[in-house]
Amino acid sequence: MNVRVIFLFIGLVFIQQSIGYAATVDTVLTRSASMQKDIKAVIVKPASYDRSPQQRFPVVYLLHGYGGNFSSWIKEAEQIKEEADRYNMLLVCPDGGFGSWYWDSPVDPAYRYETYVSKELVNWVDQQYKTIASPLGRAITGLSMGGHGALYLALQHKDVFGAAGSMSGGVDIRPFPKKWDMEKRLGKYADHKNTWEEHTVINLLHLAEPGKPAILVDCGTEDFFYEVNERLHQELLYRKIQHDYTTRPGAHNWDYWSVAVRYQFLFMHQFFQKKQP
Repeated sequence: MNVRVIFLFIGLVFIQQSIGYAATVDTVLTRSASMQKDIKAVIVKPASYDRSPQQRFPVVYLLHGYGGNFSSWIKEAEQIKEEADRYNMLLVCPDGGFGSWYWDSPVDPAYRYETYVSKELVNWVDQQYKTIASPLGRAITGLSMGGHGALYLALQHKDVFGAAGSMSGGVDIRPFPKKWDMEKRLGKYADHKNTWEEHTVINLLHLAEPGKPAILVDCGTEDFFYEVNERLHQELLYRKIQHDYTTRPGAHNWDYWSVAVRYQFLFMHQFFQKKQP
């Protein structure tokens, strides 16, 4: 067997192993008792999951944006499977409904996505998968509406999520009172100003504690949410809340998020590594 054939054989073995041990994707049906309906989610399992019966894995919840659904991340940024393998973590991509903003709507009882994601879904995942069922092994991030949702849920539920990230997040909803179905979930801003004030991330920073949650904010400089992200960053600095903040050229699109999510996973991985005994 000559050298070329040997290298070809080794290469084929490597490819077969890579294919055989690649991250796997489950599409599951979960139950929301609060909304009395079944809701789909995507679960990405790292390659090591089925080979490690005793191991428990950290989980990153990955939220979609307005107009998206549970399959958006796996369709538009399939490389998240590589990241699950790279960092040995489970990824959960829930369906957040159409324009839910991940709130329990005070005006529409059909929208209780805060309860669903932070309690019902988390409990279901912990029961069905080998997770580290603790905020030390649980993080949440998302894009646009999902970036807002991730920070909102993590600040409201520090006992559930230990780290939170946002990519191009609508982190202050007040400048956009007529956009993205928000008034359908909160009522008109003119009539429900206090409700809007209570449901915007930038007004929830008083809930943060030192290192709880660990926070990463990322937004492109050409994004229409760039200014509200800058204001959030300045408010975090003013309050001396530790966080990572990243900006770079980019707009509100998948070209940006496909890169941004890699930094999110690295941040979450470093959080998990520091927190695990």
